[in-house]
Amino acid sequence: MSGTSTISDWRAVLADAHTALLTAVAGVGTQDQSLRTPCEQWSVAQVIQHATGDQMAFTSAITGGPGPSENPFTPSGQLDGEPRSLLDPVLVASAEAWATVEDDANAVATPLPQGPMPAWLAGGACALDAAVHAWDIAVATGQPSALTPELARPLLIVARNIVEPLRTYGAYAPALDTDPGADDVTVLLHYLGRPATWTR
Repeated sequence: MSGTSTISDWRAVLADAHTALLTAVAGVGTQDQSLRTPCEQWSVAQVIQHATGDQMAFTSAITGGPGPSENPFTPSGQLDGEPRSLLDPVLVASAEAWATVEDDANAVATPLPQGPMPAWLAGGACALDAAVHAWDIAVATGQPSALTPELARPLLIVARNIVEPLRTYGAYAPALDTDPGADDVTVLLHYLGRPATWTR
């Protein structure tokens, strides 16, 4: 892990990220599921499957319960039901799992290659995944993005601690150049390899 900054309000950041993901998914209609997204090669339906599977994987790491039934990195694109009805119980289970984690825990299990992390970073990693995929879904379907500067700012701290090793696994694209004075959302997205001006 790089950097020494932490985020003290990681639970609020995680709750906001979950809300952003749920809001974006709730706005997806049947006609939107095949639309392309900032995640190259993946449709909206595939991003929903991936994001849902990732949240299940974080929950499973904490509780020891079952994880996603399919590989989140090879989503089929075939949703078994309405998008929100698939995500709702997953986020409820996630909230219940994170509620069992102590704020000062030093080694919280994660599904990431880095393994256990301090609570703030593990929760932040879960939040980063949810928030960024919320942005992917929102921009792909023409919805307002809930990835605000206030949410992006702490997530950038998390990203700078965990993302570099994950690029080697293909989880994130190479970082993009960012102009001086760019807003926090743009800085975060470009660091994660996503063009902030992406459009359908």
